[in-house]
Amino acid sequence: MAWAGGWIGLGMVHMLLFWGLVILEFAVLLKWLGGGSTDESRAIDILNARYAKGELTREQFEQLKREFAE
Repeated sequence: MAWAGGWIGLGMVHMLLFWGLVILEFAVLLKWLGGGSTDESRAIDILNARYAKGELTREQFEQLKREFAE
């Protein structure tokens, strides 16, 4: 009878590990399906911020934007 408590505890650990892995896989799947932020969209965001701050002229902005789109 002394073993019963040990097996229940071990079963609970396995259950927590199982559900933890299921939740982790679900989170990874959502991130993958959502696409996340691509390098191109990140570059465009930085470009927009620099243009908004006045660090780039309109011509520089348009040229770099075209280059990122290629």
